[in-house]
Amino acid sequence: MKRILIADDHEAVRLGLRAVLEQHVDWEVVAEANDGNKALAAAIECRPDVAIVDFSMPRMTGVEVARRIREYPLQTEVLIFTVHNSSLLAQQAFQAGARAFLVKSDANKVLLRAVESLLAHKPFSTGRFWGELNARSTGPDDGHQSLSPREQLVVKLVAEGYSNKSISAILHLSVKTTEAHRSAAMRKLDLNSTASLVRYAVRAKLVEA
Repeated sequence: MKRILIADDHEAVRLGLRAVLEQHVDWEVVAEANDGNKALAAAIECRPDVAIVDFSMPRMTGVEVARRIREYPLQTEVLIFTVHNSSLLAQQAFQAGARAFLVKSDANKVLLRAVESLLAHKPFSTGRFWGELNARSTGPDDGHQSLSPREQLVVKLVAEGYSNKSISAILHLSVKTTEAHRSAAMRKLDLNSTASLVRYAVRAKLVEA
């Protein structure tokens, strides 16, 4: 039996994915998660064959989840699932270690094919994202690539309205370290206010508008 994890902050999406996936007699959804931290914890605990992870989730992006999964001795293949039809996001997903990138509007057509491909340890993407899958590091840099994974995560949490103290608790960092990550991100992006940082996070699709 092949084991699958579904991570999305919308319950209706999780229910829909489960219904589709469990039509396959040899597949079992072994865990669900509604934020990035829980997705990573479920992946570590359940060790699924495939993790279907939404790009935009609270507390940790799908790309960060993919990166963290790669840091553990897991054989889990990661599919990044998103509403955003964006080559930049596809590039970020593949650079983080995801092996599939799928826009939600394409799910009815190719979700099962994508999962089958990952179960065979083969990458999958629809045609318009094959360039990102093969090149991975090409394309213009809008500043997003210059941020470290931790800086990206701090920016995301700032944009979601968390204070430095709350971010420190979520990430298990000192407040001083959190402030340093925030300042470094603003310096790299040449931003000078929290409002401009939030606008950047929305534009870079670290959070939903």
